[in-house]
Amino acid sequence: MSVVSEKHVLGLSGGKDSAALAVYMRQHHPELDIEYFFTDTGKELPEVYEFLGRLEGFLGKAILRLNPDRDFDFWLKQYNSFLPSPQTRWCTRQLKLRPFEQWLRPILEEGSTVYSYVAIRADEEYREGYSSKHDRLKIVLPFKEAGIDKPGVHDILDASGLGLPRYYDWRSRSGCTFCFYQQKIEWVRLKEQHPEAFEEAKSYEKDAVAHGSPFTWSQGESLDEMIQPERVRQIKKDYEKRLERMKAKRRQNPLRDDDETFDIDELYGQAKACLACHK
Repeated sequence: MSVVSEKHVLGLSGGKDSAALAVYMRQHHPELDIEYFFTDTGKELPEVYEFLGRLEGFLGKAILRLNPDRDFDFWLKQYNSFLPSPQTRWCTRQLKLRPFEQWLRPILEEGSTVYSYVAIRADEEYREGYSSKHDRLKIVLPFKEAGIDKPGVHDILDASGLGLPRYYDWRSRSGCTFCFYQQKIEWVRLKEQHPEAFEEAKSYEKDAVAHGSPFTWSQGESLDEMIQPERVRQIKKDYEKRLERMKAKRRQNPLRDDDETFDIDELYGQAKACLACHK
């Protein structure tokens, strides 16, 4: 009887949770030959690529790049210049999930069992987005099993010497520079940190509106409207108020540093995002 082979894979987004899981698996399960992969849209933040490079150094092995055969601009034309949105997340489907499925299909068809390790934390719901559509694709949630929560993720990255990706200084998520899940304060900061990426997002938005798209990148206003000086001041003021309220509500934990960071989505009460991009 032939022995069915096994393959172990772990997807990296450039975000803190998946990076911490890679560190955790390297430290706690060195017997597993895990293949780490990153699905590159070509529109990622430069800080993402820098962080992935440092993570490769820690892991001691290369991170496989699953570049889609057709880039964002190709798919934008296929969707008649309509921007992706929370209602029509074609970017995740075509630029993240499709390359992953194409990579695994021949491996599964040859009879191998694939174990995919996903960075859902113990303090999170197991949200839709990583459900397996194949009986030999097994989803494994090590953080859930080990009871590792958000502070635990920070501890893992700090102890490894990697720390957080540098974009966490001004933004809560990885993924494309123009992700529609960004909060308005993140758009303002994108203009400040990477003005060329902001201008590219503006050009996509203007073209989409000209083609009749019902969506702008940020719900309710265009990027041009958002960066008017008075509007920028209002967005920053709102952010500071939310931050102060969150700090006042936070229970002090003597075992944690007082400077624990808040994800921007926590401040705005929205945690939904494309898990393939943001974990």
